[in-house]
Amino acid sequence: MPIYVKKDNNFEQAEPTSRVCPHCGSRAALLPVATPSFEVLTATRPKRVGIAFRCAACNEPRFLRATVRRFDSERVELSSNLVEVERVRERFPYVYLPKPIARLLREALECYAADCHIAFALMCRRTVHASWLALGKHARLRWHEMFQDAVRAGDVDSATTRKLEMVLFGLGETIPEIDAIQSAVLIEIVKDLYYQCYVRGAKLRAAMRIRRHFAGDRDAAESEGRSGESRIAAS
Repeated sequence: MPIYVKKDNNFEQAEPTSRVCPHCGSRAALLPVATPSFEVLTATRPKRVGIAFRCAACNEPRFLRATVRRFDSERVELSSNLVEVERVRERFPYVYLPKPIARLLREALECYAADCHIAFALMCRRTVHASWLALGKHARLRWHEMFQDAVRAGDVDSATTRKLEMVLFGLGETIPEIDAIQSAVLIEIVKDLYYQCYVRGAKLRAAMRIRRHFAGDRDAAESEGRSGESRIAAS
């Protein structure tokens, strides 16, 4: 549904806008706090306008852009397709990664959030190569196998697969340019690679330690119970 700025500067939305907040992580309504002036819009006739909202969950400011669709004598119509100026940061359990690798991966994901696709590709390559150096000489082959599993599981087309393979596994400073759609595929693959290599194993080991601990407690209790029964029988 369109958005209107009326002649009396009333800001009218047929349906409230809700988005995931990059500050608190909640999906909450966006409440308008600073909207365009009808007089300024009709005088300047811009193609796009900015609108300031606040998050209903945490009250942090949110800034979005809207395309101007039509100018009328009584109102200005804006598109309901609001574009976020500040995107939600990508989340990842960095605590499972070595600190130097976590810092590189965090910066790579921040490049993606800023729509810097070539910088994102460069940071992905640097982060992955740094991980190989830390993990040892067989890491590159293992990561390539995980990459192939990921593109097969995600049903990624062959052209995108080849380009992303060059991004991650290529050598030298030259890197193929990628667009927004290819970046969207790359970020999921990179997050999956790091989850498989670092997070999955750490969580599995932690779960096994807990299981062994409680299994040991049960064994000790059962053994103590059997010893008590034997003493009673002997007496």
